[in-house]
Amino acid sequence: MHPQLSTTLENSSKLIISEERIAVLQPLVEYIQTKINNLETIQLNFICTHNSRRSHLSQIWAQTMAYHFGIKNVFCYSGGTEATAMFSKVGETLTNQGFQIQQLSSDNNPVYAVKFDKKEAAIICFSKTFDNAFNPTSGFAAIMTCSSADEECPFIAGAEKRFPIRYDDPKAFDGTDLMDAKYAERSLEIASELYFVFSQIKSPARF
Repeated sequence: MHPQLSTTLENSSKLIISEERIAVLQPLVEYIQTKINNLETIQLNFICTHNSRRSHLSQIWAQTMAYHFGIKNVFCYSGGTEATAMFSKVGETLTNQGFQIQQLSSDNNPVYAVKFDKKEAAIICFSKTFDNAFNPTSGFAAIMTCSSADEECPFIAGAEKRFPIRYDDPKAFDGTDLMDAKYAERSLEIASELYFVFSQIKSPARF
């Protein structure tokens, strides 16, 4: 893992998670653990309205945490109820926190390759609807990262489980003096909670 990213990950692991949030995260822990116990592939689709901020942060950190804890056969995706573009500040924030990001296209909805380790495949990120062909069509967990998507989409076709794990939108601080700090804060919050989730997973050999 890239050295600066390792430092960010270590810092995120030290953040305190409230008992209330642990209760929100626990069903996802149990879902992943059941998949592990049954030797099944784990597919996590993080869904937000525009697939521009929180869902991408969640997808990237989840894949990173699975790697960090040595949990195999985890494939993370993201999507929205509509497609827009991954907001540029998300890439900037993640770069500052230690990821290596390459922009692969320059249209209105750029494609990015995000790397957490030079030996591992890049995470491909671009804005898409949750049912885009790039994402799984069945056997996945739908993780709703914003209240709008959670409330507007009571049914996610193909999802075998649904988990409302909502985060405040850093978009509220766009164009303000707090913008950089709030995006970094939200990224670390998501990282800390996904660190907790994957730290709870036991491989069959560890029972």
